[in-house]
Amino acid sequence: MGLLDGILGQLGGADQIGKLASQFGISEEQVQTAMAALGQAHAEPGDTVASAAAATGLSADTLQGLLGQIGGEGALDKISGMIDRDGDGNPVNDIMGMAGKLFGR
Repeated sequence: MGLLDGILGQLGGADQIGKLASQFGISEEQVQTAMAALGQAHAEPGDTVASAAAATGLSADTLQGLLGQIGGEGALDKISGMIDRDGDGNPVNDIMGMAGKLFGR
């Protein structure tokens, strides 16, 4: 849960996830998924919001709104740094490793 705790800290705490979910009419799980997708897409070439929208199925408008609420692209640098735990510039392997731990793999 260290990664999630770090992201929640960046967003202003656990209650902020619920506030964002209510504000954008999505679930708390979707907010968490969106933050991870935005962080991952930020580290890749191309349009961050478009890539995250394709990965999550959420609209680009919703993701752009979430991005604005967390502080924009600068905040994504911090989230990307938390996601890329091994510092290799590729957060995907770290996300997959975390997902494996969550699902007992």
